Amino acid sequence: MGPFEMVLGIVLIVTIGSIIRAKHGIRRDRHGNEFFVGNAGSDAETKTLQAEIRALKDRIQVLERIATDNNRAVTLDQEIENLRDRSLP
Repeated sequence: MGPFEMVLGIVLIVTIGSIIRAKHGIRRDRHGNEFFVGNAGSDAETKTLQAEIRALKDRIQVLERIATDNNRAVTLDQEIENLRDRSLP
C-alpha cells in the first residue's frame, strides 16, 4: 500500500466516522468540544410546553382586551381576578 492509498484510506475512515456521529446527534463546536444534539425533548415535554404557551397566549389576549377596552373599574377587577384564578401550574 502506497502513501497515497494510505492517506485516502484515513480520509475515508474519518469522513465515514463523522457521518455516523452526525446521524447519532453528536456534534463538535469550533473548539472541538463534543455535544449532543438530539430531539428537542420527549413528546410529553413538548405537549406540556405547547399547553403552557397556549395558556400564556390566552392570558395575553385577556390583558390586551383589558388594556384596550373602556371598561368600568368593576369589570376590570373581575377580569384581573379571573386571570389570577387561571394561574399557570
